[in-house]
Amino acid sequence: MRLTIPNDLSGLLKAGLWRSIGSLGIKVATAGLTYLTYVVLSRTQTPDEYGHFAFGLALATVLAILAGVGQPMAVMRLWAELRGKGEDAAARSAIAAGSILTLGGSVAVSALLCLATIAYLPFLPQGGTANHFFAAAIIILPLALAEYNSSALRAQDSLWTALLPRDIFWRLALPGSVLLLFAFGVVLSGPDALALSAILLLAVLALQMALANRRNYAILPAFGAVAPHWRRWRGLSLWLLLGALIETIALNADVILVGLMLDLESAGLYFNAFRTAGLMTLFTFAIELVIAPMVAKHYHEGNRRKAQAITALCAWAGFVFSLFIFLGFAIFGDELLGLFGASYEQGWLILMLLSFGLLFDAMTGPSKIVMMMTGHERAYVFLFGGITLIGIAVQIAIIPSFGIVGAAIVNMASRILAQMAIALWCRLRIGLDTSLLGIFIVPQLPA
Repeated sequence: MRLTIPNDLSGLLKAGLWRSIGSLGIKVATAGLTYLTYVVLSRTQTPDEYGHFAFGLALATVLAILAGVGQPMAVMRLWAELRGKGEDAAARSAIAAGSILTLGGSVAVSALLCLATIAYLPFLPQGGTANHFFAAAIIILPLALAEYNSSALRAQDSLWTALLPRDIFWRLALPGSVLLLFAFGVVLSGPDALALSAILLLAVLALQMALANRRNYAILPAFGAVAPHWRRWRGLSLWLLLGALIETIALNADVILVGLMLDLESAGLYFNAFRTAGLMTLFTFAIELVIAPMVAKHYHEGNRRKAQAITALCAWAGFVFSLFIFLGFAIFGDELLGLFGASYEQGWLILMLLSFGLLFDAMTGPSKIVMMMTGHERAYVFLFGGITLIGIAVQIAIIPSFGIVGAAIVNMASRILAQMAIALWCRLRIGLDTSLLGIFIVPQLPA
């Protein structure tokens, strides 16, 4: 069966595809630089210190989402929704308020982590250290603000200003700085690497905000906008926060659990396997960065045909890319993991288990984005969050007996079940089929 693109959708899909290819270019470079960073750190640190870095980064990533108070996802939806209603001033106010909420939330979460760490100090085993917890607290604010700024600028159709500072400049500066220090005989510990990451990220965020302001994008924070924004949108923000937190927990809880229940060397191996598997999601993630505001715009305008066409494009582009990467892992997985060092070469099975779950994720398409952008964030939290939390509970029960293989199997199974659940919800309750089958729905919808 040959599928032709109707004239009314051709321009829309071409624009979305070309912007997605630009986003993919950035994300491919990002993945390469991120991978380079992990290789440099794993090669210049002991497995134990690299485990401290991996554990601290995973913990900080989860807490940075909590610190964001749901604002990164909220700003993409509210910018499209409010401007669609002619409320341009309210849209700009939402961005200013979201920035303040992100900054305030980051300071609060970092302080709570430091207090919890101080309370934990008397219970540390002899010779143990808690410095990686304090270092994680330092990087929470830059991680949270980087995510918010990216979302706010993408909502305003900015791609390069939104992505280049964090995804390219920071990831160039970090491995370069580590290698330069190593050349002078300075070997960073795990906490040192986290602190350096935070300092460099803050520097590029300052550059990003200066550039965005010069180009007249709404980006600067404003205290006066917070109270009315929070009164009007606190319910939405909290549900979007729960949704983003659940997704981040699904991506990072394994590393934290392995580090707490086994050892930090195992956490480092699992971290490398998971980050390697994550390369499969590059195009899906790149195209979702572009289509999120587009889905919000067309859905809230009542144009389900365009919204369905965009989601179908995302599903197929992401799946084809993921499938090729998955096959590459099956053949060259050992060699790829060996880049991190000899102690990481035995992670092929972990890599394949995690990758299969992500391949199924690609098959079900941008279901999370569709639910978040169309007002079904509560259902997403209950469906995806419930299954994810059950999976984490199962991991806690089996990790002591089955180790990182057991953690990977449960991760794969829970991701497959969760993606099936939210994809079915999108089809039955929203009317958008986010899976590979969605392409066949487009011709049936009225132009």
